[in-house]
Amino acid sequence: MENLTIPIIQQADLKGKVVLVRVDHNVVKNGIIHDPYRIDATIGTLFHIISKGGKIILMTHVGRPKDKKTGEINISDKTSIQPIVDYLQQKLHIILKVPEFYAHEKQGYLGVETSVNHLIRELKEGLIDGIYMPNTRWFSGEEAKGEEADRFANQLAGLADIFINDAFGSWQAHASTVQVSKYLPSYAGFLMQKEIANLERIYHPENPFLAVVAGSKFDTKIDSLFALLKKADYLVLGGVIYNAYLCAKYGFTIKGIEEDDMQHALEFVKFAKQYADKIIELPYIIESDTMEGKLDGKNRMRNIHEIKSGSSLNYVLDIAKESFLETKVIEVFHQAKTIFVNAVMGFTPYFNEGTIALDELIDSNVNAIKLYGGGDTMQELKRLLPGLYISALDSPNYYIFTGGGAVLKAIENGTTTGLAPVKALITSGEILGKTK
Repeated sequence: MENLTIPIIQQADLKGKVVLVRVDHNVVKNGIIHDPYRIDATIGTLFHIISKGGKIILMTHVGRPKDKKTGEINISDKTSIQPIVDYLQQKLHIILKVPEFYAHEKQGYLGVETSVNHLIRELKEGLIDGIYMPNTRWFSGEEAKGEEADRFANQLAGLADIFINDAFGSWQAHASTVQVSKYLPSYAGFLMQKEIANLERIYHPENPFLAVVAGSKFDTKIDSLFALLKKADYLVLGGVIYNAYLCAKYGFTIKGIEEDDMQHALEFVKFAKQYADKIIELPYIIESDTMEGKLDGKNRMRNIHEIKSGSSLNYVLDIAKESFLETKVIEVFHQAKTIFVNAVMGFTPYFNEGTIALDELIDSNVNAIKLYGGGDTMQELKRLLPGLYISALDSPNYYIFTGGGAVLKAIENGTTTGLAPVKALITSGEILGKTK
């Protein structure tokens, strides 16, 4: 791990302490857990706290209950933490309780009410094993700024003696990830430490370093693409990002590419000229007449080098598997010592051959360090190649980050200290050091 004096959980005296733990258990969609990987990844931290005599209060966000336009907060079962509580109780054979607060119409919870105190008494007396706070984004102070955010963070801190941040994937500067560190001795959990350590393998990779990035929007990844193009030996693109790149470079049009994606692509192509040998273009793409599915007679393979400038294509919804049979492509993937992947190559769930071919080619390089980041990336690996996914979880040559957005943000910043929650931990550690 970077020598950044990040205070870590191993340094904390947990015996008899109430420990507030921020996790990233954002795995619920429409009230259902589709993959518990992020939950399971935090269990080591929870066991450590309990084994050292600590009493746990958990908190996470789930989904986006706040309407960005109106600011209204919608409390519903779709964004409830209850499925997470049920999962943990069943898996660990423990008793967790969720405090109930008054929900103000369109405003959510205005703060932490004193009704939680009776649960804290039960926790201290050993009548329950833990408390799981409601979705942090149900509280108006979570995504607020200034005094309102500070007030909510102070209320959260008032519940506990120590704060543990184990939510690497929750990199946004919110009350429960950043401000709470101002009010409690704060430490990085085991998962946070592990994610930062594996980020170091991207910052200081064993070369050749290959990065594979795909996505449905250019704007969310443009800055990290600039950073990766400078850092990596080779860069492979996919998805809408690749489609926009092809349009910008070769002068044809692809249906569905929006103007802002084209503007970013033009900017990227201009920047990439100084790194021309680094971008490995996948030559065979799948053009489709419809987005309704992979229908017979409605899709075809095209070679990008045979498409004339000024041509118009229908939707391009996948990379053809033939791209990954090209000698140059195989050579780059097989020679890589470090491979970073934040990529689903096709339009899910219908167009899968590009993602399957990509992941199988990566796996065939048995010696490379393979670093996967992103919820969609992980989800598609599990869906399309479940055997490979399971073996990857236990392989020392694979690491699957819990937060793809956090990884890209950290790559963009060039250091983990650029992430607001990590900055907050370091600041808390400095303050703690001065008071000793």
